[in-house]
Amino acid sequence: MGLRAFLRRVIRQGDLQVRFPSGKVARVGDGSGPPVAVAITRRMWVLRLAAYPSLALGEAYMEGGLVMETGTIDDLVALIGRNAANRPLKRAGPLARWWLDRRIHANARAASRRNVAHHYDLSVDLYRRFLDSDLQYSCAYFPFPGAGLEAAQAAKKRHLAAKLLLWPGQKVLDIGCGWGGLALSLARAAEVEVEGVTLSAEQLKTARARAEAAGLAGRARFSLTDYRDVGGAYDRIVSVGMFEHVGRANYQTYFDQVARLLKDDGVALIHTIGRFEGPAFTQPWIAKYIFPGGYIPSLSEIVPCVERAGLVIADIEVLRLHYAETLRCWRNRFQAQRPEIAQVYDERFCRMWEFYLAISELAFRHRDHVVFQLQLAKRLDAVPITRDYLAAAEMRLAQPERQVA
Repeated sequence: MGLRAFLRRVIRQGDLQVRFPSGKVARVGDGSGPPVAVAITRRMWVLRLAAYPSLALGEAYMEGGLVMETGTIDDLVALIGRNAANRPLKRAGPLARWWLDRRIHANARAASRRNVAHHYDLSVDLYRRFLDSDLQYSCAYFPFPGAGLEAAQAAKKRHLAAKLLLWPGQKVLDIGCGWGGLALSLARAAEVEVEGVTLSAEQLKTARARAEAAGLAGRARFSLTDYRDVGGAYDRIVSVGMFEHVGRANYQTYFDQVARLLKDDGVALIHTIGRFEGPAFTQPWIAKYIFPGGYIPSLSEIVPCVERAGLVIADIEVLRLHYAETLRCWRNRFQAQRPEIAQVYDERFCRMWEFYLAISELAFRHRDHVVFQLQLAKRLDAVPITRDYLAAAEMRLAQPERQVA
């Protein structure tokens, strides 16, 4: 199918004008909304966009093959999002999942380290420019419309802490601890001992420095450790934004390890991006440039592994649109800091991250991406039988002297 025919089929709402290298112009959509105009600079990009738009659109924008003439890349992606229903997602069948598990999502130890380094070993200064002050690089929790990013990330940590049912002196494992923000918050607010593990050398360095500066190095310790190599027994296990990097082939290994490490009366909380329409493929541009080895699971892929590990699902909460709002905040902050970021990296890098943040928001606002929070245990009575305890715990943690922030 030629690019013009593809655009006419997919873009039915909005106002998109495409200028081809020949000088000819195609206009598609119903004319509603703000106009968006782009120019394709070379015939090579016309062919690539027609053949593989899911990969080529981001590449064309990064490399200057697609130039915005009216509007921004955010406007273009928002227009694509309005028309998402006109291009159904491709679902992964059993044969495709088998091949991906062997070739793409195997994520053995060496591959896991490489994949994590690709994204998370960038300078922490980059992340400081668009994340909240605590460097929370996962979905925030917006308790009311209009909540700012700082408040929403603090609310997320309180929500997690409440579900963990923490008591002073407990031993907590944080799998994929990032730059240490959650571990430090839990150690400070609940007086627990937290061990955080990461595969990112940059994150480890920052987390340890933050613990020392906060006077919490004795209660919040961090190491460069693969989750498969952790030993010991823990009262609580938390993992936020890490399960997306495990790889489908390792789901059983992951939950078996959680079961081994969790005490009999323990509670685990797994917070992960998920799909509500069933197994599918990782977006190809994201897989190539942003999160190699990453995979977004459906509940149907997670739950059987949890069951085989002998864990009880105490609760599942689905956060809808919270990540779309989180990404909107990150995208706006990135754009505000773009001149400074371009001085450290380059124009191509900035375009890559603009596109990454924009299409990620699209996935949560217009596609099938949500966030799952799975509360797991070994005993039926490890968690209260109603959710009433959550509100009371969050109110207590919101008090200034105990705030998880």
